[in-house]
Amino acid sequence: MTKTARAQYTLEFKQEAVRLVEGGQSIAGAARTLGVVDQTLYNWVKAQREGKLKGADSQDKVNAEQMKISRLRAELARVKMARNSLGKATSYFEKGSDRHEVRFHRAPELQRSANWLPSQHGWRA
Repeated sequence: MTKTARAQYTLEFKQEAVRLVEGGQSIAGAARTLGVVDQTLYNWVKAQREGKLKGADSQDKVNAEQMKISRLRAELARVKMARNSLGKATSYFEKGSDRHEVRFHRAPELQRSANWLPSQHGWRA
């Protein structure tokens, strides 16, 4: 099993993400927009409130182009999921129109025979 390198975000990126949340956007919505995990953004917001938010110090910092690619990948994944869901729903309703038809049947004792008359059952015409 190989280890994948963890993304390291700059202090500016983290601060901008925190500003989105503090500006009224939900953590889940902002994380989706930025292409990061909800819990990661929550941790950044918490660290900012405690005054402990720090950025990456290594050479593997995420630049603006990589952030944009990350956001576009996240958006593409959401659009694919929505498309697949709509396709499944469409096929379900197309196939389901015949299968889910509701039919009512009378019990044999309530079915009218050829010589059935309303007066036999207490009804008056």
